[in-house]
Amino acid sequence: MATDTIKSSAGAGGAAGHGGVRRLLLDNGALTALIVLVVALSALSGDFLTTDNLLNIGVQAAVTAILAFGVTFVIVAAGIDLSVGSVAALSATVLAWSATDAGVPVALAVILAVMTGTVCGLVNGFLVSYGKLPPFIATLAMLSVARGLSLVISQGSPIALPESVSHLGDTLGGWLPVPLLVMVVMGLITAFVLGRTYLGRSMYAIGGNEEAARLSGLRVKKQKLAIYALSGLFAAAAGIVLASRLSSAQPQAAQGYELDAIAAVVIGGASLAGGTGKASGTLIGALILAVLRNGLNLLSVSAFWQQVVIGVVIALAVLLDTVRRRAGATPVGAGGGNKGRQAVTYLLAAVVAAAVVGATSLLHSGSSTAVQQRIGLSLSTLNNPFFVQIRAGAEAEAKRLGADLTVTDAQNDASQQANQLQNFTSEGLTSIVVNPVDSDAAGPAVRAANRAGIPVVGVDRGVTKAKTAALVASDNVEGGELGARALAEKLGGRGTIVVLQGQAGTSASRERGAGFAEGLKAYPGIKVVARQPADFDRTKGLDVMSNLLQAHPGIDGVFAENDEMALGAIKALGPKAGTSVQVVGFDGTPDGLRAVGDGTLYASVAQQPRELGRIAVVNALRAAGGEKVSATVKVPVKVVTKESVADFGG
Repeated sequence: MATDTIKSSAGAGGAAGHGGVRRLLLDNGALTALIVLVVALSALSGDFLTTDNLLNIGVQAAVTAILAFGVTFVIVAAGIDLSVGSVAALSATVLAWSATDAGVPVALAVILAVMTGTVCGLVNGFLVSYGKLPPFIATLAMLSVARGLSLVISQGSPIALPESVSHLGDTLGGWLPVPLLVMVVMGLITAFVLGRTYLGRSMYAIGGNEEAARLSGLRVKKQKLAIYALSGLFAAAAGIVLASRLSSAQPQAAQGYELDAIAAVVIGGASLAGGTGKASGTLIGALILAVLRNGLNLLSVSAFWQQVVIGVVIALAVLLDTVRRRAGATPVGAGGGNKGRQAVTYLLAAVVAAAVVGATSLLHSGSSTAVQQRIGLSLSTLNNPFFVQIRAGAEAEAKRLGADLTVTDAQNDASQQANQLQNFTSEGLTSIVVNPVDSDAAGPAVRAANRAGIPVVGVDRGVTKAKTAALVASDNVEGGELGARALAEKLGGRGTIVVLQGQAGTSASRERGAGFAEGLKAYPGIKVVARQPADFDRTKGLDVMSNLLQAHPGIDGVFAENDEMALGAIKALGPKAGTSVQVVGFDGTPDGLRAVGDGTLYASVAQQPRELGRIAVVNALRAAGGEKVSATVKVPVKVVTKESVADFGG
């Protein structure tokens, strides 16, 4: 059931005619919305209603749905849990670390991961029940603690999962995804707990009126401990499923997923005021979010606009709940409602869905499709000028060659990128170009493309444990060595420096760092006093550099693994930049080159991002046509200083 069953104050006769239809739609708003979305997207895209794509949607909804099932318990009890995304990441990290670095048997490692999530939930429940902290504050604190512990345990780098656990992200019989099965099982457990157990009835009672529940004899504090522990347990399960999909535990995984989980619960008809909510409604809410993202990807809608659309959907869901209540509807607690009416509603939905499938199949089968090369480009982020230029070069070359290019933005989320690559595969594109968020995490999705016979080309960063037709990249190791030489020679071979590292786990960061370290070996008078990650981000570069200056105020130089971090460091250094402190960046972005011209940035190891994008498209089309391409295509890099910046063409 999409929303809670409603007892109407109107008589039986008042439910007739259009009033009955209106009531049906209001009482099943989320289900209605899901059917409307399926109808619309089926009409707009011939790739939507395929078996592979529908299974993709189920897989992509799995992690959010499992998290949301746990959050449902908390919201029904009038609480909130903002920590589930971080707890999921921590649980997965504990599993991977204990099974690999610590040498713990895999079965015990899984138990430890589940216990980690449960303990985090118990701590949340204790702070709320006995510490009297508002749920928002208690779980916000756990969000930070769990994420920090995940980074501490992993040292900021992804940890590969044992093969036996990675199989959870595979399929049964070559077609049925295991994450989908896990989602269904967790949903059934949620429905059982809410509808058939004392704890479930207690959740509704506490959410409806906590004081009345206490006066009626419920041990509210202990019940809340159990409720938050369940939420943590479900978060751990979601973390294990997510890590299995990526074949690695990502310490930065599931960021923002707590908001998706809460949104799924609210879209599914639960009220943030407590007392209402159903497992089936939560599942439909998660499916709506997955269908939206999948459909918008198929329609090549920008990831930025996708966030706008999802925000509007959440607002409309809350508005629908308000309309229902103003219409005189009274929510019913667990176990209420007309079961026969619910069954009829689902049967009607199934009939409508089947009719839509048939109609859209006829519609699209009758249309002729023009033979055109179709390429998918998945970029790690478009919140960085370097990758924006890669996109520009790829788009210009695709247009010149008459190819259709679809560009997606993973927003530095490895899981989101895996979804995008799966969508490309289910669409049956000619070829795929990927700039991985994480080289290991992209592997499973690229292997799926390999099995589908779709050639994949890596750009700027490589993909591990999967086959790529080509890797188009700058020589990051050579660039790191050039950066070390330029900075050391500018400092006269002596001095102290700090290194701002890129995003952990990316091949670009590893290779640039390794090249820089190798280059410094020729200059024993140069001492690195600190290395800190700033995730290729200008704001983080500013913050990290400001902090490092407190401990090392007398440094002579800075090497940043990209220009964005270098520009943040320059801002933190102020008048020292280019005078007493020399800064070297990497990439040769327009802003970086301007800073070189101004003298605040001593040098940038310049790549040619537009050329990277152009060559990647050329190689993708050649591979799709069966032509032989080089396994590695290196685009030259060069050190650009104030003296040579005017001659650098980019």
